[in-house]
Amino acid sequence: MPAHTKEISPGIDWRGRALDRAPFLVACLMLALIVAIYGGLQSGVFSLDELNLDTAAAMTLMLAATGQTIVLVRGGIDLSIGGMISLGTVIAATRFTDDPSTTAFWALTILALGFLIGALNGLLISLLKLQPFLVTLATWSILNGVAMIILPTDGGSVPGWWVGFASAQLLGLTSPVWMLLALLVFWWWFRATRVGITIQASGSNEKSAFLSGVSITRVNVVTYGLSGLFAAGAALFLITQTGAGSPTIGKDYILPSVAAAVIGGVSLFGGRGHLAGTLIGTFVLTLIGNLVFVLHVSSYWQPVASGVILLLSVLASSVAEKAARNRVQ
Repeated sequence: MPAHTKEISPGIDWRGRALDRAPFLVACLMLALIVAIYGGLQSGVFSLDELNLDTAAAMTLMLAATGQTIVLVRGGIDLSIGGMISLGTVIAATRFTDDPSTTAFWALTILALGFLIGALNGLLISLLKLQPFLVTLATWSILNGVAMIILPTDGGSVPGWWVGFASAQLLGLTSPVWMLLALLVFWWWFRATRVGITIQASGSNEKSAFLSGVSITRVNVVTYGLSGLFAAGAALFLITQTGAGSPTIGKDYILPSVAAAVIGGVSLFGGRGHLAGTLIGTFVLTLIGNLVFVLHVSSYWQPVASGVILLLSVLASSVAEKAARNRVQ
């Protein structure tokens, strides 16, 4: 043997890491560009007040998109969040009272209902071998119908102290900002749990996960249950902004929840994604509306801009995935 040997340690695959993070980095670049333009046209953008306002405006979508992210990482999609958001707002608007104990009971009931309906979606998908799109589309329709039976038109009311929750402050930050931080902490914890690991593994390769002993039925029940839970949470926050219920308002959050996740780098094919990217995607979609207003152009340009950004995000994700597959081959 030679007198001196040198251990060869594998170097860090920087190219591979860059490819894996390309969609997320594109989302960060988009957000930075929008903020820079917005800040150049509007004073006070780089302040705590603006952060508080923008986070409050985006929080309903953030909560809905959190559940959607979990489902997309699993490799599915959840359209029923629209019906759950609508149903949650009308129950709150017709059942909440000035009595905190009564309101707390109905708030917990809405959250439990969201989880149970989502879990039922997961059970139907697994046991009947049905497509998630079709199952959640049917559930969305059913929930919308129930919401319209409870409250046929926009109306009802919620206590003033519930509405005031969104503007409550601690250390200069409003409750939505603290909720944003809580979502990030939740994801940091969740993705390291057994449930989080099995959801991602099932999204990457369902057959391999099954052969490794993962219960696909249990994974689907938990995945869609969490999506329903976050949709119910979105409904409870939404009524702090509207002060009333609406049997149709949930439809406005279905496609944006998917768009926010995709813009943030979550794969539509499952197995890849991070909540931080989804939250960045949510801010991108929210700030586009602010930018359109500041530029004094027609609001019809907002969906156009959102569509262009979504297309660029999908393109970045597709290029990254193709490059990754070529690198493996």
